[in-house]
Amino acid sequence: MTDYTDPGWLRDRMRAVLEFYYPTCVDERHGGFVAQLDADTGEVYDPDSKHLVAAARFTRNFALASEVFGDVWWREAAERGVEFLQDHFRDADRGGYHWVLDGTTPTDSRRVCYGHAFVVLAYARAADAGVQNAGKYLAQTWDLLDERFFEAEHGLYRSGWDADWSEADPYRGQNANMHACEAALVAYEVTGEQHYLDRAATVAKRLCVDLSTDDGRLWEHFETDWTPDFDYNRDDPAHQFRPWGYQPGHHIEWAKLLSILDRHLDVQWPGQRAPDLFETALDGWDDERGGFYYTLDEDDDPVVDDKYSWEVAEAIGAAAALAERTDDDWYREWYERFWEYALDTMVAPTGGWHERADADNEAYPAGDGPAVEPGYHPVGACYESLRSLGE
Repeated sequence: MTDYTDPGWLRDRMRAVLEFYYPTCVDERHGGFVAQLDADTGEVYDPDSKHLVAAARFTRNFALASEVFGDVWWREAAERGVEFLQDHFRDADRGGYHWVLDGTTPTDSRRVCYGHAFVVLAYARAADAGVQNAGKYLAQTWDLLDERFFEAEHGLYRSGWDADWSEADPYRGQNANMHACEAALVAYEVTGEQHYLDRAATVAKRLCVDLSTDDGRLWEHFETDWTPDFDYNRDDPAHQFRPWGYQPGHHIEWAKLLSILDRHLDVQWPGQRAPDLFETALDGWDDERGGFYYTLDEDDDPVVDDKYSWEVAEAIGAAAALAERTDDDWYREWYERFWEYALDTMVAPTGGWHERADADNEAYPAGDGPAVEPGYHPVGACYESLRSLGE
């Protein structure tokens, strides 16, 4: 029987994801990396599209690989990622980072908080890996995120601006703030600077305590003044970034983040709230076939019954972190169940992970357009498992 907490096994799983992408992902024509690899074949299906989120996630993955494995080529890959973020995604004239490139040409220059949060996280990890100037870029991007996106009166981040910083998106969202919290936590762990931890705690408490619904669930979409918008995208429930409904995957991702926050704060609420969110997420677990449904309605019935690999990857990390914090074997049992489902359904023979499967756990073929998930969540699942349970 496989021991899913074994450090050697976890490193092997992490390396399998990294080596699925690298070195095939290296773009020799334009620089940076290509995220559009078919999980079944390992072939590149779109050699030109580049998404800011994928570029930042690649950089973070390779920086973590440098820490875990120590091989010089992983740090060099992280350096390549930092260089491309600085030289091509960063808009030197107007400030901020483009959202999508074709090669090196911007095709969407909206300034999106979600993407900028991942840039902060990427620079933090790169700095920890010893990439030159990454610490400076971290501080600069954090200041930009603080100046342009953070709304101090609400303790949360606005979602975006147009390319000229002249018109703000009226939408406010949970997702961008969750990843801003994640980025702040990583920046704190890397630098030890208190202001990062303070911001992570502020954002987490506002969303997971102050703005949670009466039954303790987390809604995704808000008006400009941070009142819930329960009709947002009701007619577009499968929207890629802003689907209507409650997302079990985000509840369990927050359970992981609050468990990490609990390691660093001398207060009780993160450790109390994390188990609640974990259990709430399990309302979206398919008891018969396994996997998390993507979204649920008010009665916990599936709205979009597809199952995304990022959900179970985050669940693995959450179960590992909660097992470490609580020493409760119930979380270890779920940890094993999540890994078994991931290996049976989401992990392709190539070592890459399918993006999603249908309700019957049949993986969808690779799509088209710029991908945003170059193994970020599986690598994170292995890393959190290593530091919570493996080592």
